[in-house]
Amino acid sequence: MNRDLLELYSDYLLSAFSYTTATGLSAMTGGEVSHDKVTRFLSGEEFSSATLWKLVKPLVRRLENAEDGVLIVDDTIEEKPYTDESELICWHYDHSQGRTVKGINLLSTL
Repeated sequence: MNRDLLELYSDYLLSAFSYTTATGLSAMTGGEVSHDKVTRFLSGEEFSSATLWKLVKPLVRRLENAEDGVLIVDDTIEEKPYTDESELICWHYDHSQGRTVKGINLLSTL
């Protein structure tokens, strides 16, 4: 895995104010990173929770015993009751409502 490209892509996603695209990232770097390179990177590997854990595990282990180390995980559901079901929009249990709702489940970590 190209960690430098992953870092660049992640920073681009976090800092963008509108739609994010491979060509947008390429333009942001002044063409230094081609949009084809970004596309190949994203389609070349399956990114899963295991992949994420391999990346963050060293940091988590370093901070887990520190007095000021905090890991915050929050999930929320953006309801989409009138949208057709898909891989992204499906049914999730909403603990705040005590029922299942159709929508997008988002996980935020800090």
